[in-house]
Amino acid sequence: MSAPRDRQRGGGDASRRSAAPTAERATPPQTVLVQIRALLPSLPPSERRVAEAAIADPVGVAGKTISELAAECSTSETTVVRFCRAVGLKGYPDLRIKLASAAGSEDSGPAWSSAGSDIGPGDSLADVVGKLGFADARAVEDTIAQLDLHILERAIDEVVGASAVDLYGVGASALIALDFQQKLHRIGRRATAWPDPDGALTSAALLGRGDLAIGISHTGATTDTVAALGEAWDNGATTIAITNFPRSPIAEVADHVLTTAVRETTFRSGAMSSRIAALTLVDCLFVGVAQRNYSRTTRALERTYTAVHRRRSPQ
Repeated sequence: MSAPRDRQRGGGDASRRSAAPTAERATPPQTVLVQIRALLPSLPPSERRVAEAAIADPVGVAGKTISELAAECSTSETTVVRFCRAVGLKGYPDLRIKLASAAGSEDSGPAWSSAGSDIGPGDSLADVVGKLGFADARAVEDTIAQLDLHILERAIDEVVGASAVDLYGVGASALIALDFQQKLHRIGRRATAWPDPDGALTSAALLGRGDLAIGISHTGATTDTVAALGEAWDNGATTIAITNFPRSPIAEVADHVLTTAVRETTFRSGAMSSRIAALTLVDCLFVGVAQRNYSRTTRALERTYTAVHRRRSPQ
C-alpha cells in the first residue's frame, strides 16, 4: 500500500504537480495479523496495546467482548473501535471474526511454527532449523498474500520507463539493492546501487523528472536511505519505497510503496526473514520488467550467459 503525503516537492521541475498525489490503496488478501504487525509501530500507545494483545493471543482476543478487551488493555471501547478502523475493519465484531480465522491459519503448521514461537537458548539444532525454515517460508507467503498488484504494476511501469534508476539501501538492504542492480544489468537495463550514504545523496541530487529512485529499508526509518530518497523526491524524480511498514518515514517521500510482511523475532537484527521477503519482492519487480520486452530480455540473458560461460573451466 502507499502512504499519503502532504508536503510539496522542492527544487525539481516547477511544472510538476505541487502537491503529492492521493495514496494508492487496495485490499489484497491477507490475514489481519499481517496488517496489524505492519501498522504496529505507527499506532498511538493506546491502540498499540490493543494490537499487541491481538498479536500475542488472537484466539483469546476473539473470544472477548469489547469491554473485556478494553479493560485488559487499559483503554476505552472507543479506542478499540478506532484501532479496528485503523487496520481496515468495520468494527470489533469484524476483528473477532478475522482474528479467529487468522489464528486458525497460523496454527495449521508444525508444533514449533505457532505465532508466538521463537528461537530460545534451549532449542535443539533441529528446532532452530525448523523454526528458521518456517519463518522464511511464512515471510514469503505473507509478503505475496498482501502484495498490492496495482502498485506493483505501477512500479514496473516506472522501472521500464525510467531514464536512470538509483537504488538506495544501507547494511543488509544494500545487498538487496546490489542484487536488483545485477539483475537489471543482466537484461540490459542500467541501474546503480549506492550503498554509501554520501554517494547516494550525491546521485539523488542529480536526478530529475523521468528518473527513478528506489529506497529499501525494512523499518522504513533508516535515516540515510530516507534522506537519499527524499532528495530524489524533492528534485522531481519518481520514488519507490520497499519496506515492512507502510506508515514509516520512508513512505512520506515515496510515490509508490511496496511492502513486505515479516514478523519480529529474537534474531531480527540478523536481517534474515526480512531479507528473504525483500528479495522476493525485488524478484517480482525484476520479472515484471523483464517480461515487458521478452525477446530483448532473452537475447540479453543469452549474451551475458555466453560471456560468463567462456571463462569457466571445461568439465
